[in-house]
Amino acid sequence: MKKIFVKDIMVPLHKYATVHEESLLIHAIRALEEAQRAFEESPYVHRAVLVYDDSRRIVGKLSQWDVIRSLEPKYDLLGDLRSTSLSGLSPEFLKSMMEKENLWQEDLDAVCNRVAKNRVKDVMYRPSEGEKIEEDATLGAALHMFVIGHHQSLLVTKGKEIVGILRLTDVFKLLCERMKQCAIQ
Repeated sequence: MKKIFVKDIMVPLHKYATVHEESLLIHAIRALEEAQRAFEESPYVHRAVLVYDDSRRIVGKLSQWDVIRSLEPKYDLLGDLRSTSLSGLSPEFLKSMMEKENLWQEDLDAVCNRVAKNRVKDVMYRPSEGEKIEEDATLGAALHMFVIGHHQSLLVTKGKEIVGILRLTDVFKLLCERMKQCAIQ
Protein backbone atom coordinates (compact mmCIF):
# COMPACT_ATOMS: atom_id res chain seq x y z
CA MET A 1 0.00 0.00 0.00
CA LYS A 2 1.21 3.47 -0.91
CA LYS A 3 2.28 5.66 2.02
CA ILE A 4 0.30 8.85 2.46
CA PHE A 5 2.20 11.98 3.40
CA VAL A 6 1.00 15.20 5.00
CA LYS A 7 1.77 17.15 1.81
CA ASP A 8 -0.71 14.91 -0.07
CA ILE A 9 -3.61 16.01 2.15
CA MET A 10 -2.74 19.52 3.36
CA VAL A 11 -4.33 22.71 2.12
CA PRO A 12 -1.51 24.78 0.58
CA LEU A 13 -1.00 28.17 2.17
CA HIS A 14 -1.94 30.06 -0.99
CA LYS A 15 -5.41 28.42 -0.93
CA TYR A 16 -6.16 29.29 2.69
CA ALA A 17 -7.69 32.45 4.13
CA THR A 18 -5.06 34.79 5.59
CA VAL A 19 -4.99 38.19 7.25
CA HIS A 20 -2.26 40.51 8.55
CA GLU A 21 -1.74 40.54 12.33
CA GLU A 22 -2.37 44.31 12.49
CA SER A 23 -5.76 44.02 10.76
CA LEU A 24 -8.90 44.77 12.70
CA LEU A 25 -10.81 41.73 13.91
CA ILE A 26 -13.75 42.72 11.71
CA HIS A 27 -11.49 42.41 8.63
CA ALA A 28 -10.50 38.88 9.69
CA ILE A 29 -14.17 37.99 10.11
CA ARG A 30 -14.87 39.29 6.61
CA ALA A 31 -11.92 37.31 5.22
CA LEU A 32 -13.30 34.16 6.85
CA GLU A 33 -16.78 34.82 5.46
CA GLU A 34 -15.33 35.41 1.99
CA ALA A 35 -13.39 32.15 2.15
CA GLN A 36 -16.51 30.28 3.26
CA ARG A 37 -18.52 31.81 0.40
CA ALA A 38 -15.89 30.57 -2.04
CA PHE A 39 -16.40 27.05 -0.63
CA GLU A 40 -18.97 26.29 -3.33
CA GLU A 41 -16.20 26.75 -5.90
CA SER A 42 -13.46 25.04 -3.90
CA PRO A 43 -13.03 21.79 -1.96
CA TYR A 44 -11.61 23.76 0.98
CA VAL A 45 -13.88 25.14 3.70
CA HIS A 46 -12.23 27.50 6.15
CA ARG A 47 -13.01 27.55 9.86
CA ALA A 48 -10.01 29.69 10.74
CA VAL A 49 -7.86 32.42 9.26
CA LEU A 50 -4.08 32.14 9.25
CA VAL A 51 -2.32 35.29 10.46
CA TYR A 52 0.87 36.65 8.90
CA ASP A 53 3.35 39.35 9.92
CA ASP A 54 5.16 42.03 7.90
CA SER A 55 7.57 39.38 6.55
CA ARG A 56 4.56 37.34 5.29
CA ARG A 57 5.41 34.56 7.78
CA ILE A 58 2.52 32.78 9.45
CA VAL A 59 2.57 33.72 13.14
CA GLY A 60 -0.84 32.55 14.31
CA LYS A 61 -4.34 31.31 13.73
CA LEU A 62 -7.66 33.00 14.35
CA SER A 63 -10.47 30.48 14.77
CA GLN A 64 -14.16 30.85 15.48
CA TRP A 65 -13.34 29.84 19.05
CA ASP A 66 -10.79 32.66 19.39
CA VAL A 67 -13.29 35.26 18.16
CA ILE A 68 -15.97 34.06 20.58
CA ARG A 69 -13.52 33.94 23.49
CA SER A 70 -12.44 37.51 22.75
CA LEU A 71 -15.99 38.75 23.30
CA GLU A 72 -15.53 38.24 27.06
CA PRO A 73 -12.21 39.79 28.17
CA LYS A 74 -12.50 38.33 31.69
CA TYR A 75 -11.46 34.96 30.24
CA ASP A 76 -7.93 36.37 29.94
CA LEU A 77 -7.82 36.49 33.75
CA LEU A 78 -8.61 32.76 34.01
CA GLY A 79 -5.38 31.50 32.43
CA ASP A 80 -4.91 28.93 29.66
CA LEU A 81 -8.44 27.88 28.74
CA ARG A 82 -7.27 25.34 26.16
CA SER A 83 -5.73 23.11 28.83
CA THR A 84 -8.53 23.85 31.31
CA SER A 85 -11.08 22.42 28.91
CA LEU A 86 -9.27 19.08 29.00
CA SER A 87 -9.09 18.81 32.78
CA GLY A 88 -12.55 17.32 33.41
CA LEU A 89 -14.16 20.19 35.31
CA SER A 90 -17.71 19.48 36.45
CA PRO A 91 -20.68 21.32 34.92
CA GLU A 92 -21.46 22.70 38.40
CA PHE A 93 -17.97 24.16 38.71
CA LEU A 94 -18.16 25.71 35.23
CA LYS A 95 -21.51 27.31 36.09
CA SER A 96 -20.18 28.66 39.39
CA MET A 97 -17.14 30.07 37.55
CA MET A 98 -19.45 31.94 35.18
CA GLU A 99 -21.43 33.38 38.08
CA LYS A 100 -18.40 34.18 40.27
CA GLU A 101 -16.48 35.93 37.48
CA ASN A 102 -19.66 37.67 36.26
CA LEU A 103 -19.08 36.44 32.70
CA TRP A 104 -21.31 37.36 29.75
CA GLN A 105 -23.17 40.20 31.49
CA GLU A 106 -22.43 43.01 29.02
CA ASP A 107 -24.94 43.84 26.26
CA LEU A 108 -24.07 41.89 23.09
CA ASP A 109 -24.20 44.95 20.82
CA ALA A 110 -21.79 46.82 23.10
CA VAL A 111 -19.49 43.78 23.16
CA CYS A 112 -19.51 43.44 19.38
CA ASN A 113 -18.82 47.15 18.83
CA ARG A 114 -15.87 47.02 21.24
CA VAL A 115 -14.38 43.77 19.94
CA ALA A 116 -14.70 44.61 16.24
CA LYS A 117 -12.06 47.29 16.83
CA ASN A 118 -9.53 44.84 18.30
CA ARG A 119 -6.43 43.92 16.32
CA VAL A 120 -6.07 40.34 15.12
CA LYS A 121 -2.75 39.99 16.97
CA ASP A 122 -4.57 40.62 20.26
CA VAL A 123 -7.08 37.83 19.69
CA MET A 124 -5.24 35.21 17.62
CA TYR A 125 -3.81 31.98 18.91
CA ARG A 126 -0.08 31.32 18.53
CA PRO A 127 0.35 27.59 17.85
CA SER A 128 3.10 25.78 19.72
CA GLU A 129 5.78 23.67 18.08
CA GLY A 130 3.64 20.65 19.02
CA GLU A 131 1.02 21.88 16.55
CA LYS A 132 3.36 21.86 13.57
CA ILE A 133 4.22 18.93 11.35
CA GLU A 134 6.72 18.52 8.52
CA GLU A 135 5.18 18.13 5.05
CA ASP A 136 7.07 14.85 4.52
CA ALA A 137 5.65 13.30 7.71
CA THR A 138 3.36 10.30 7.28
CA LEU A 139 -0.37 10.24 7.81
CA GLY A 140 0.28 8.05 10.85
CA ALA A 141 2.47 10.73 12.45
CA ALA A 142 -0.23 13.32 11.82
CA LEU A 143 -2.95 11.07 13.27
CA HIS A 144 -0.83 10.61 16.38
CA MET A 145 -0.52 14.39 16.82
CA PHE A 146 -4.25 14.90 16.29
CA VAL A 147 -5.18 12.26 18.87
CA ILE A 148 -2.64 13.23 21.53
CA GLY A 149 -3.15 16.99 21.18
CA HIS A 150 -6.90 17.09 20.42
CA HIS A 151 -6.07 19.48 17.56
CA GLN A 152 -8.48 20.54 14.83
CA SER A 153 -5.58 21.41 12.52
CA LEU A 154 -1.81 21.33 12.30
CA LEU A 155 0.43 23.85 10.59
CA VAL A 156 2.52 22.17 7.91
CA THR A 157 6.18 23.11 7.61
CA LYS A 158 8.92 22.74 5.05
CA GLY A 159 12.05 23.38 7.05
CA LYS A 160 11.21 26.44 9.16
CA GLU A 161 8.62 27.83 6.74
CA ILE A 162 4.87 27.18 7.11
CA VAL A 163 3.58 25.98 3.75
CA GLY A 164 0.05 24.82 4.54
CA ILE A 165 -2.46 23.54 7.02
CA LEU A 166 -3.55 19.98 7.71
CA ARG A 167 -7.14 19.91 8.88
CA LEU A 168 -8.68 17.10 10.88
CA THR A 169 -11.78 17.28 8.71
CA ASP A 170 -9.74 16.49 5.55
CA VAL A 171 -7.92 13.63 7.26
CA PHE A 172 -11.22 12.22 8.56
CA LYS A 173 -12.76 12.41 5.08
CA LEU A 174 -9.79 10.52 3.61
CA LEU A 175 -9.99 7.85 6.33
CA CYS A 176 -13.73 7.39 5.81
CA GLU A 177 -13.26 6.98 2.05
CA ARG A 178 -10.56 4.36 2.65
CA MET A 179 -12.74 2.47 5.16
CA LYS A 180 -15.62 2.40 2.68
CA GLN A 181 -13.29 1.04 -0.02
CA CYS A 182 -12.06 -1.66 2.36
CA ALA A 183 -15.64 -2.67 3.20
CA ILE A 184 -16.38 -3.23 -0.51
CA GLN A 185 -13.47 -5.62 -1.02
